[in-house]
Amino acid sequence: MTAYRGEIWLANLNPSKKSNEVGKIRTGLIFQNDELNESSYQTTIVLPLTTFLIDDAEPLRYRINSKDNLKENSDILIAHIRSIENTRLIEKISQLSKSEMKDIKELLDEVLLNY
Repeated sequence: MTAYRGEIWLANLNPSKKSNEVGKIRTGLIFQNDELNESSYQTTIVLPLTTFLIDDAEPLRYRINSKDNLKENSDILIAHIRSIENTRLIEKISQLSKSEMKDIKELLDEVLLNY
């Protein structure tokens, strides 16, 4: 099964877990472009989500409301971008809009380019 940019998937983010890294099985936003997603490339770039909400935390977090199979409001952890093997993707949970993806890209650009 192919994961596409803008989809939220349940993913296994272990075993990488240090004191400030996000681990365990949790939801993650597929951020990699679909050309790579549809290729035989074996990893996918994701942004992890958390249900531990912090208000007014942009550009480090982006809030999304529960929808589809995403049962709780969640924050996308912009600064925790990472790549995982495709075999760690478990199931599709939801899909973000193009507008939401544009907002997230702008936040990631701010974190990577302006700080």
